[in-house]
Amino acid sequence: MGIFYIDCEIESIRPPGQKVIVPKLLVDSGSEHTWIPETELSKIGVQVAKKGCPFLMANGQPITRSIGYALLRADGFETVDEVVLAQPGDLALLGSRTLEGFGAVVDAQKKKLVAADPYPVATSWMSLNDSAKMN
Repeated sequence: MGIFYIDCEIESIRPPGQKVIVPKLLVDSGSEHTWIPETELSKIGVQVAKKGCPFLMANGQPITRSIGYALLRADGFETVDEVVLAQPGDLALLGSRTLEGFGAVVDAQKKKLVAADPYPVATSWMSLNDSAKMN
């Protein structure tokens, strides 16, 4: 898959309304979480919600980082997600949880985000129950 970057607006949810643009965020569908520099998150008041969360770096090194909550917007997509408060030396990247929240997938040829298929939904219990009675 080709590497590409995206500009992402990050907004604090507590207090709401404070925003920052993070330019050139690496789109990395292989990473579960989105990593945003803590310096940028602190500017808008994103607070630590979870401390000492364990992560395993691509080189096998275990590390711990804190996580906060934020509203993320990029290329017409929007979601609320957990964001890792990245430290100096960490990559700033947009991970798969945020992509899923966006309802977006990566178009590797065009190097951009595109809308995914509609979300799958289970049928209601009544529909399943009625179907079973018919058989």
